[in-house]
Formats: sequence, structure tokens, C-alpha cells
Amino acid sequence: MEQSKEKPILIQQPEGLTLVSGDLSLRGDFSSMKSRLKPGNLNGEMLVRAARIKAPLNGSIPVAIDATAGLGEDSFLLAASGFKVYLFEKNETIAALLKDALERALKDQDIAEIASRMIFVEGDSIAGMKSLPEHPDVVYLDPMFPERRKSGLIKKKFQLLQLLERPCDDEDGLINAAVAVSPAKIVIKRPAKAPVLGGIKPSYTISGNSIRYDCIVR
Repeated sequence: MEQSKEKPILIQQPEGLTLVSGDLSLRGDFSSMKSRLKPGNLNGEMLVRAARIKAPLNGSIPVAIDATAGLGEDSFLLAASGFKVYLFEKNETIAALLKDALERALKDQDIAEIASRMIFVEGDSIAGMKSLPEHPDVVYLDPMFPERRKSGLIKKKFQLLQLLERPCDDEDGLINAAVAVSPAKIVIKRPAKAPVLGGIKPSYTISGNSIRYDCIVR
């Protein structure tokens, strides 16, 4: 399928802020993830399993940083599993979609409590992680865009994201920034056959058919 050549634009629709380009459209929507919140489903999520820690470093609520938040779906799973999550997104258009999705989630009584633990931080996480007011237990990284080259592997709704989001061009800077804030664990989402990020060997890996989670325990 060819990508639309029309320039993506943001339109406020009744359902929420929407990115539109030709016949493609995209909006953040945490309400669509409710089925994944059932205990049996949530506990089976690979990311939730990868991010588990024995005990928070400070206080009773574990803190996570999603350094590459995108539309925040992974952050939502982390928040649903009990984390307070700081979401970084530097692309202004994607950030606008994410903020709108969070505002709508806070009005949905089924997921408002989860959304209340999701704190959006606009800007570059490489520079911003060290400035947060809390020490993170987990830093989550998903620099997957450079690996998505085959159009058959790209879902239609993410074609617009690829028109906006530049591939991570500083993977070493990203992993080094994560290490610098000294979390108990760094979790890295990678395509199944991709090399390890920054040449750092993980402590262990949780693998699926097409993706894996490299876990660095410190």
C-alpha cells in the first residue's frame, strides 16, 4: 500500500484531535485498549512482564520513564500495571495527539485512574530525563522506527506516524541518557532480529515472534 502524499494536518473532530492525510487518519485512543486491562490479559503483556521490579526505589509507587512515548499505548500499559509514568515525546504533532488522548482518558471513568498516573513531558528525553523530580525505577526505550522498512510490516494507522517521526538517529545517546539516570532496570523494545541497542548486552530478554524486550538490570 502506498503512503498518502498529502501533507498530514490536525483536525479537531467529535471523537478527538485527528491527524488526517488523504484517506489515512490517526488519533490517540486509550479507551480502545480496555480489553487489554483484564488481569489475565494485562499480566500476560510482554512489556508488563519485562518492566516488573521487586520493589520501588523510593516510596510505594514505582516510577517509569517512557523516553519515546509516541501515542502512549505502551505507557498506558505500564500505568495500568501500577507505574507512575513520565511520557516524553518531542514531535509537536504527535505530542498534540498524545495530550488530547490523555485529556479524553481523564474523562473516561473506566480508565481515568490509570491516566492520572501518566505525566506528559514535551521535548527530547535525552536532555530531559535527568531533570525529572523523581528517580525512575524503570526507563523504557522503543527506538524501532529505523527497523521498519518493509511496508507489509507497517499497519495502516502507523503510516502517518512514519511521515512525522524521524528515525532515532542517536541510539547511543538514548541508551546513555537512560543509564545516566540510574534506574533499577532499562527495558528496550527491539525487532526480534535487531542488534542490541548501543552494544550493551541485556541481563535477559523476553522474546515474541516479531519483537523482543531486552532488559538491563542494574
